[in-house]
Amino acid sequence: MADDENVKAGACHCGAVRFKAVLTDSFNTIRRCTCSYCRMRGAIAVSAETGGIKFLQGEGVLTSYRFNTGAAQHFFCSRCGIYTHHQRRSNQNQYGVNVACLDGVSPFDFLEVPVLDGVNHPNDSGNVPRLAGTLRFIPNDDCR
Repeated sequence: MADDENVKAGACHCGAVRFKAVLTDSFNTIRRCTCSYCRMRGAIAVSAETGGIKFLQGEGVLTSYRFNTGAAQHFFCSRCGIYTHHQRRSNQNQYGVNVACLDGVSPFDFLEVPVLDGVNHPNDSGNVPRLAGTLRFIPNDDCR
């Protein structure tokens, strides 16, 4: 059984899709990616293993998108359009969960987020995953 620190409730923007996610290692797996799709989507994802997402409502409202090799499957609400999670190309036994969909969590809670090189994906190059950089959020004191 996962400890409570790793179990997070979440939803899309309109609330049609509600789920619980068991995070692999709390928020220690946060990341962004530089591939063409993730670059445009701009979300921060955190890891959950296969079977680690349980839908409480609206699973049938989800739709998905695949591109390039078709290995990664990106899920989003067909009503409000919000990306909730995706099955990773780099590890088909793992999901990336949109942290902005998790109750009480904001992408701006993370002052630094590692950005992985998805343009030169390890499945294409045969290399180990490579850090492309770090995304930093520096809040203004008067906007906290």
